[in-house]
Amino acid sequence: MQSPLGYYDQIKSFLENRLWRADIESMALPQRYGYKFVRFLFVLMREFANGQLNLRAMSLVYTTLLSMVPLLAVSFSVLKAFGVHNQIEPLLLNLVQPLGEKGNEIVVNLLGFVENMKVGVLGSVGLALLLYTVVSLIQKVESSFNYVWHAKSTRPFSRRFSDYLSVIMVGPVLMFSAIGMTASLMNSDVVQALVSIEPLGSIMLLVTKLLPFLLIIMAFTFVYMFMPNTRVKFSAALVGAIVGGALWQSTGLVFAEFASSSTKYAAIYSGFAILVLFMIWLYLSWFILLLGSQVAYYVQYPEQIRLSNQRVPLSGRLREQMALLAIYWIAHRFVRHKKPLSIEELCQLLAIPAERVTETVQMLMDRELVVETNDEPSTYVLQSDPANMTVAEFLQIVRRPNDEQSMMDDQIQSVRGVNEVMTQLESSASEKLAGLTLRKLVDDETQPV
Repeated sequence: MQSPLGYYDQIKSFLENRLWRADIESMALPQRYGYKFVRFLFVLMREFANGQLNLRAMSLVYTTLLSMVPLLAVSFSVLKAFGVHNQIEPLLLNLVQPLGEKGNEIVVNLLGFVENMKVGVLGSVGLALLLYTVVSLIQKVESSFNYVWHAKSTRPFSRRFSDYLSVIMVGPVLMFSAIGMTASLMNSDVVQALVSIEPLGSIMLLVTKLLPFLLIIMAFTFVYMFMPNTRVKFSAALVGAIVGGALWQSTGLVFAEFASSSTKYAAIYSGFAILVLFMIWLYLSWFILLLGSQVAYYVQYPEQIRLSNQRVPLSGRLREQMALLAIYWIAHRFVRHKKPLSIEELCQLLAIPAERVTETVQMLMDRELVVETNDEPSTYVLQSDPANMTVAEFLQIVRRPNDEQSMMDDQIQSVRGVNEVMTQLESSASEKLAGLTLRKLVDDETQPV
């Protein structure tokens, strides 16, 4: 009989070797999908073990506690203007349902704080601070989603306030209007008549029971598509929302049992016990939301499902080649008077992962060679006419060290011979590329289009 240690070695060998070396395309369909599913679970467990999702979920708990009352105050004011503010309490009660009766107490206290907050007497400075607190929460959420999607840049300042405030102002109205319309539709005479007819009655009953889960999936899908500062496909966001919604619902059932039987917490923390449980539930909710976004990321970029998540270091030549290819295609669209390219379109043209393209484009932006537009999704255009820049000048700018590298460059104790070699390399490249501008490079009809 084999020892447990022997089974462990076999499982470890399979996960670290055979699972990734196997030619799954030659396998039968069930076995192929089985291998893909195990690979998918492997990378998700690796993200969990990495701890970054945990840390970001914990950070969002702290930010949520600070911003909850201002966020509810702003939403409550908007909903009150549309006459649907009375529906905010049932939604909050549903969110804290796993906490049991103590959760109801938290909702009552929160709404009491919100009702006592007089937004009209805050003044312009107080109102600005209130909105800033709310916007900072959403900015922290965006930062966490950008980490999951490897998006290096956040929204520009102008788009940040317009996008965030539109969600804060319009989102609650649309959500509660949809809930109200659904309730009215279910109570209409036509629907009631259909319920009395079988099997429509059983189907309608099933839909009614699944409606809360479907609303959660819709909310998760919207968050996954809107929050990251990159383009997220609807199909990927939907898969992530289904996984995240199912985890959130099932975790809520388990946590409800835990909360109802956790008398030890009350004995240790006394009146603070419900606050501790509330913070734990907030952490679980944020972690599940981020985990669902991670699922959506791997669904959209299956090539990222690999054994190692360590970034392969790029050689200097490859980095320059990627930069030249990126600005070539951006200039190509500029010269042909076509719509600018987004990150995803550049990924398709260059056939390299999105994180590498994002890193390259960010470097071009830092060197003031391209600028980001306010389109949705963001696109990129040249900052100057390609006819006014030679390829040699472009390569010099790309090779130019950034601020941190400049400090290191100043500290390096070089020698005359090495400096002469570096100077000869740069002058040789300038001589070979003399007169070749970005415009001429793009106009060369031998280039693939």
